Amino acid sequence: MRPPRPPRPTPPPSSRPLHLPVVISILCFAAILTSGPAAAAVAPAAGDTGGAAGGEGGFIRTRTAAVARFAMAWPSKCKWFPLPNSGRCPSYTLVSKYHKIWKETEKFVSAKDVPKKEPVSDVIALKDSMKYFDADFFNDSKLREMEDGAKEFNVPAFRENRKLVASENGGLHNPSVLLFKSSWSSDSMASETRSFKYPRAPSVHRPTNDEDIAFMSVIELGELIRTKQITSCELTDIFLRRLKRYNPVLEAVVTYTEDLAYKQAKEADDLLAQGKYLGPLHGIPYGLKDIIAVPHYKTTWGSRTFKNQVIDSEAYVYKRLKSAGAVLVAKLVTGSLAYDDIWFGGRTRNPWNIEEFSTGSSAGPAASTSAGMVPFAIGSETAGSITYPAARCGVTALRPTFGTVARTDVMSISESLDKLGPFCRSAVDCAIVLDAIRGKDAGDPSSREVALGDPFHVDITKLTVGYLDDAEMEVVHVLSSKGVKLVPFKLNYTVESVQSILNITMDTDMLAHFDNWQREGHDDDYEAEDQWPVELRRARLIPAVDYIQAQRARGKLIREIKDSFTVDAFVGNVTDWERVCLGNLVGMPVVVVPTGLKSIEDPPKGGTKRRTTVTTGIYAPPDHDHIALALAMAYQSVTNHNKQRPPIDDLGPNDGIHK
Repeated sequence: MRPPRPPRPTPPPSSRPLHLPVVISILCFAAILTSGPAAAAVAPAAGDTGGAAGGEGGFIRTRTAAVARFAMAWPSKCKWFPLPNSGRCPSYTLVSKYHKIWKETEKFVSAKDVPKKEPVSDVIALKDSMKYFDADFFNDSKLREMEDGAKEFNVPAFRENRKLVASENGGLHNPSVLLFKSSWSSDSMASETRSFKYPRAPSVHRPTNDEDIAFMSVIELGELIRTKQITSCELTDIFLRRLKRYNPVLEAVVTYTEDLAYKQAKEADDLLAQGKYLGPLHGIPYGLKDIIAVPHYKTTWGSRTFKNQVIDSEAYVYKRLKSAGAVLVAKLVTGSLAYDDIWFGGRTRNPWNIEEFSTGSSAGPAASTSAGMVPFAIGSETAGSITYPAARCGVTALRPTFGTVARTDVMSISESLDKLGPFCRSAVDCAIVLDAIRGKDAGDPSSREVALGDPFHVDITKLTVGYLDDAEMEVVHVLSSKGVKLVPFKLNYTVESVQSILNITMDTDMLAHFDNWQREGHDDDYEAEDQWPVELRRARLIPAVDYIQAQRARGKLIREIKDSFTVDAFVGNVTDWERVCLGNLVGMPVVVVPTGLKSIEDPPKGGTKRRTTVTTGIYAPPDHDHIALALAMAYQSVTNHNKQRPPIDDLGPNDGIHK
């Protein structure tokens, strides 16, 4: 408990500010001097360097002239009135005006008449700054008390805490004890986590060309390895060649982990030769978003400030994939400090239309998976960084329930919003990868053992699924034909500040993790000035009390969404910004599902094979990822939108874009 602060000693007479009666007396005296003809005489008298002037202004000496100037700055008629809706007394308004005039005229006043230490100017600065905190309701006495308290207690405490936990950027260590629980269940007991029971892939034969192999699903590639039709080393070689072939155009790779990849591939082949098969990810190549730490390789966070950074620890998600036998072939692009698609090496492009960019900070995982450069990749989302690039690049992806996958040794934006999830060729692959990476870890206090059902064994005919006004109706019709009950649906909530709640939460948390980065001026070197630098400067002006109010409003939103979620899942647009913010604040899962292609805007004469992807989202309540995955699997079982290949090599005979 903080001891009470001793009372402030009474300042000596020489340091006391002018009292209000003195101020009023000066004003009244000056008004008399400047009334009628005297007012006209003041100006020449004040400008007379000889010290005398004719007429009524002749008796005014230097000090009196200064007072007259003081008076001329005052309105000819002084009215006592409170500021509108301010609750301030009339004297506050008059004294505030006095402060302004005093500042403008103090050079004319004798040093004997001004206290040596004038406290009013500091109060004015503090008073003026309070409007940026929506807290400009304190009088001068309270502001002085606040100033003293900040100097004596707040600032030293801030500095001590920063010294303890903020010397390193990225939020890798010292997580907050304030934890967000996304589960809607009141049961706090950890349920037993069981692995999914995967279906065996039907008879799979090795294609004759590498292009066809590159676009096979994880479950198909796993069957080729299990049946020894291909080795992990062969697969690794195919995908490394594709990464190097297409990266100059797509700018999706930060680091090739070639030596590690061949080492892990050989280990996978050796285990299989010994009769040890680790499961469907055994020997399968993949990529990681470059905010995920891997020993001996750079983890750049996409930023020129950290482009040579090596974090010699294994992220939890990397450990899980390594234990499943998967083979890391590349660290893939993250937008700088996990913001959008601009990074220190360029800007990642969309394989379906290389004239446009991939959007979202999981740009590398989305583009690489779409282009057949990796069978799957791990990305992250705080606010749209899985959903946006997956939709733009036309891949299936899962943003899981918050807390499902531990984020240990992963760069953090917000400890109550960040999530890791897979980019894949299909919902089946997403389920397989999720099963491998989910779990709780001590390094991430928000992670938990989420007792998901098995998506491969959900009876979808017993589900009621809503569809929003912006849902892709083909999905609705297909699911209906599979026996799902489809009903019109709308999420009802009264909270109108959804987007600002997310911004306040995300920006404040991010600034806490990159406080030192900003203080050292690295925001001046950031790749896109209008992104994090602007947002994090603004975050400096978010008071702690209003951050807490935003979390209370977030709680109200979650309760309203829970009450409104009267279906088992719903189908709707996956890139609607309000819904992106809402879904991340609530922590609900969504599967991004490709549903078609359409012509690009303003195609070149003669046409092009470049296309715009069409997608939708299948949303479920927290801890019900298996429901969304099961519905996505059902849709993809009778459609082939997720199996289309982008035209990277063949844009069309009349398309002049450089290949």
